Amino acid sequence: MQQVLVTGGSRGIGAAAVRAFVRAGYAVSFFYEKNAEAAEALAAETGAAAIRCDVADTQAVARAVASLPPVDVLVNNAGISHVGLISQISPEEWDRLFAVNVKGIYNTVRAVLPAMLQRQAGAIVNLSSMWGQAGASCEAAYSATKGAVIALTQALARELGPSGIRVNAVSPGVIDTEMNAHLSPADKAALAAETPLERVGSPEEVAEAILYLARAQFVTGQNLPVNGGFL
Repeated sequence: MQQVLVTGGSRGIGAAAVRAFVRAGYAVSFFYEKNAEAAEALAAETGAAAIRCDVADTQAVARAVASLPPVDVLVNNAGISHVGLISQISPEEWDRLFAVNVKGIYNTVRAVLPAMLQRQAGAIVNLSSMWGQAGASCEAAYSATKGAVIALTQALARELGPSGIRVNAVSPGVIDTEMNAHLSPADKAALAAETPLERVGSPEEVAEAILYLARAQFVTGQNLPVNGGFL
């Protein structure tokens, strides 16, 4: 049975991915940082293993991955956001966004890679965002981190392809998750109106794209938009 690790797996897109992989017959572990109650509930529901781990902490990630069976599929979903003018984001907040959203991927890839290289096989799916493609006003730091995720994905696909390891990204649009809870009903309605499908997306719809990329044996270096046609 193939082993899957999902970071940021206790809620939203991460939790939907955990459920999707469990239903598809994978053995699943997931990292979470803060919401122990949600993580324990998801573990009880799905049978997936919940592991508390801050992906920005290099040593913590190494220890956590060492406690798992060799990972066949890595889903880098953990991420945080910041909304506000660039003049209002502190240096500490800027650094934390990059530490979680970009360095977190570096940490997990480095931790799972030796086993993947030994087997000459593996799949990595990184979560970016449509704002990493186009940039969002008042989300400069978040947009910058997600643009970096796309570039990192493409570089790793070229580097690791000869070793049989595929690396792809998914770029969600406006998805009904806690990360977008700050949006007012009017904001959500306006964003839905800008979307050709005239609605926001669901975590489950993003999870379908993640599962596809985990399985698609001749797809690598791609960024799959799941945004209802917004871009």
